[in-house]
Amino acid sequence: MNAPGSNWGATAAERAMPLPCDGLAGGPHVTCHRAISVAAPVAVMFRRLCQLRVAPYSYDLLDNFGRRSPIELTPGLDVLRPGQRFMRIFELVSFGETSFTLRAARTFVTYAVLPEGDGSRILVRVLFQSGTGLGRALAQLLIAGDLVMMRKQLLTLRDLAERDAVAVSSRPGGGSRGASPGPLRPIA
Repeated sequence: MNAPGSNWGATAAERAMPLPCDGLAGGPHVTCHRAISVAAPVAVMFRRLCQLRVAPYSYDLLDNFGRRSPIELTPGLDVLRPGQRFMRIFELVSFGETSFTLRAARTFVTYAVLPEGDGSRILVRVLFQSGTGLGRALAQLLIAGDLVMMRKQLLTLRDLAERDAVAVSSRPGGGSRGASPGPLRPIA
């Protein structure tokens, strides 16, 4: 089911694209899409997304107990393994080279970084299990809150990744040297 506010920035092709969270929400659910273009290479953007392990990068007063989300990259956050916590309430279900899928209560989320020209695009699909009656009403409230919070999150992460990309390109030797954090290293 799609509802008002269920899409912010995602194209029809992106909404139709298969993602790892598809099929994880059993029964009735509401699907939301969020997407934004980023003037930073895929590797730089994905490294920045891994920062969600320590903070939500949204409205810190509301969703980070007033603590500021880190501006600098925290070493080692790109070392992923299933079961890790993200943004305090989510658990890492799975990950790939440029995506990861999270779960919390009755919600599943895939964050994917896609190439777009010289930059990238963040595509997020959120599945809220809705059920019927009260569950459906709660899902509608979650959609509204998610739109506001995730829009801020994606804009913040975009700005930080674009700053990171400029810093990488201004190093001696320029170009994208050092832009890639290297392959993800799962922990056994």
